[in-house]
Amino acid sequence: MSITVYGFWRSIASFRVRVALRLKGLPFEEIPIDILSGEQFEPGYKAVNAERVVPTFIHDGHSIFQSLAIIEYLDDIQPTPKLIPGDIKERAYARSLALTTIADVHPLTVPRVRNHLATTFGADAGAIEEWGKHWTVEGLATYERLLAQRAPAPFALGAEPGLADICIAGQVVGAHYLKLELGAYPVVSRLAERCFAMPAFATSHPFEQPEYKTANRLV
Repeated sequence: MSITVYGFWRSIASFRVRVALRLKGLPFEEIPIDILSGEQFEPGYKAVNAERVVPTFIHDGHSIFQSLAIIEYLDDIQPTPKLIPGDIKERAYARSLALTTIADVHPLTVPRVRNHLATTFGADAGAIEEWGKHWTVEGLATYERLLAQRAPAPFALGAEPGLADICIAGQVVGAHYLKLELGAYPVVSRLAERCFAMPAFATSHPFEQPEYKTANRLV
């Protein structure tokens, strides 16, 4: 099985796919696409993904984009460990938790939105950072309310981590970028601690990627 992922160390969507692949125990090659410098708009990458985003997942020549679609595909080609429940009600719950960040929060904080705030509305760096903090906190608070209604046991849907945990952990990664404290979100914080105690999550964290480590060595 040949798997290639075009991703970026800082991309939370790329983080989600890395975790899923490592939970599945599937080897992959990650090719970096620097979305901060605009590499996703270069002709070579447009041929890979016409949406010009990351990640792009290629399995035996078949290309898929969007992290949720990739994770669902992984569950189909490698059924264990299962990341999305088989029960229809549990599956809907898992997707609902996932989409809280994938659909509601994360799209508001990505580089193309931050760039648009600057170029169209004249937002300076401070205003853009406050924008990111606002929506990141909104996501954390939403997850805290949802998880308070159904406590993790020990993960969001039971004994093993799955799609929901991957997405909640990604929301916490966003908080790490902005150096936000998680004290106001104790249920989310405890769940994230359980996730990042696992190698699949810990080694997938953006701060553990080679590009991040190289950049910090050069500073």
